[in-house]
Amino acid sequence: MTSHPPARRSDASRRLLLVHAHPDDESINNGATMAKYAAEGAQVTLVTCTRGEEGEVIPPELAHLAPDRDDTLGPYRVRELAEAMAALSVADHRFLGGPGRYRDSGMMGAPQNERPDCFWQAPVDEAAAHLVAVVREVRPQVLVTYDPNGGYGHPDHIQAHRVAMRAAELAARADFRPELGSAYAIEKIYWNCNPRPEVEAGLAAVRAADHGFAGVAAVDEIPGVVPDDAVTAVIDGAGGYAAAKAAAMRAHVTQIVVDGAFFALSNHLGQPLFGIEHYRLAHGTPGASDGEREDDLFAGIAESAGSTGASERTPREEAAE
Repeated sequence: MTSHPPARRSDASRRLLLVHAHPDDESINNGATMAKYAAEGAQVTLVTCTRGEEGEVIPPELAHLAPDRDDTLGPYRVRELAEAMAALSVADHRFLGGPGRYRDSGMMGAPQNERPDCFWQAPVDEAAAHLVAVVREVRPQVLVTYDPNGGYGHPDHIQAHRVAMRAAELAARADFRPELGSAYAIEKIYWNCNPRPEVEAGLAAVRAADHGFAGVAAVDEIPGVVPDDAVTAVIDGAGGYAAAKAAAMRAHVTQIVVDGAFFALSNHLGQPLFGIEHYRLAHGTPGASDGEREDDLFAGIAESAGSTGASERTPREEAAE
């Protein structure tokens, strides 16, 4: 199974762009959100920065795909991603610069960080230019990516944050690479997050359940944990979106084992599968009253918006506050 061809310029009034490091990150972090907006008719575009070539392979029968053996995990994960996107009804999914342009960098401190073709070594502006072309084509009002630490310190996640934020800045500049399309400013940028109280409750549920995992993850092993009051938007996966998310996660068979409301990665430690997804607004105007959380990432954005963006400050200026 191959990737769907990019869907070029949807007529949808709401357009959402997500930038992730590897196949499976999108399903774990935003699967319910993607399914919800796709079902509601929004244009949902996913850009994945690497093929995840350095991932650890869970099923023994697929162990030969690993980078220290056949080194064919990347193409296999491309197929997994296509199946996951079909489960979420997302047709527009692309790789930054094309499949294989940037290789998975491995975990922080690994020798793979030094490979000249890995994403961690890519000049940020060079990589961002590939994303600028997508932004100017799709013209999303909303961008979703990681926080500055990439959620948990993985070099590709950190780099994806840097590239996404820089691309948002450059895409709005008329003097930057006009051959990539007309300038466009994204109105709202969100970072993925997980509120600590819900993470702790979810892990307690895993500990209380009868599951086949080797153990239960610790709070500090869950990416993007933040204080509860840092969350600015909540997307509820009710109405079948959580089920679509679980199906998408199951498609990533080399990386994830799903067991009901829980899942595990290659460390075999159980985690909660969150049907409710959380975000922090990093750029743009909140669409809810002070102290209230948004329940729609497009809150406050007029349906006709999308040509210039609302904020006069750059994403870099707002994220630095």
